Amino acid sequence: MVERNPTLGILAHAVMIFGVLIVAFPLYLAFVASTHTAQEIVQSPMPLLPGGHFWETYKAALFGRESGAGSTAPVARMMWVSLVSALVITFGKISISLLSAFAVVYFRFPFKGLCFWAIFITLMLPVEVRIGPTYQVVSDLGMLNSYAGLTVPLIASATATFLFRQFFLTVPDELIEAARMDGAGPMRFFWDVLLPLSKTSVAALFVIQFIYGWNQYLWPLLATTSEDMYPVVIGIKRMIAGGDGQNEWNIVMATALLAMLPPAVVVILMQKWFVKGLVDTEK
Repeated sequence: MVERNPTLGILAHAVMIFGVLIVAFPLYLAFVASTHTAQEIVQSPMPLLPGGHFWETYKAALFGRESGAGSTAPVARMMWVSLVSALVITFGKISISLLSAFAVVYFRFPFKGLCFWAIFITLMLPVEVRIGPTYQVVSDLGMLNSYAGLTVPLIASATATFLFRQFFLTVPDELIEAARMDGAGPMRFFWDVLLPLSKTSVAALFVIQFIYGWNQYLWPLLATTSEDMYPVVIGIKRMIAGGDGQNEWNIVMATALLAMLPPAVVVILMQKWFVKGLVDTEK
């Protein structure tokens, strides 16, 4: 049993609080900037207390504005595009990975091992490596500036397939035999046995893949040219004008804070399942 030391406990809490302050201070500055006008932000020194323009700034960010140095598209539309893309990528990755891992583990067919390693080796070919051919295919299929173009090239995951395969290999053979004796077919065994056992792993992967889909930048940068299909991450970049244009930093900071909310909500709501899916050994 580890002996509790009050001094070490105080030191640990002090270090933790200091780390939280380091992480939270930039967020606080972004919030403060979003409550002032663009002219007040560029003054020296910058105000460190919230201003009185909170509602008008967030209204202008969410519903758009008539003029500006950069993009003036509504952030509400951008967040909707990001949400749909992230959910499609997340559910697509999980569904395809579950079924592919199920086939690799429980079905017998020629070159089964070769098929698995062909999937696994794609870990060395991320989107950044194959972005040229991928863009050409998406363009030829007319999928630019569409939800399909934003999601289909990112919808498969060798990592998730590998994780589900490793979990399925730990499932006792007795469950398979019991399902066969009860007359359950392959898909019935999948839905009634494997899927409930995999719920913690699915929850953990949901959090990871949702954040992955929400934070996509490089691929949407190439696949979208219309403001109606900008994800919010691209929207933040488009709001920052080049040259001598005066950036509306209050709108940019408000958009950045709004873009952080959905991933933060997902992590907070699914924190218990996320941690359990990563560390639970009683599977």
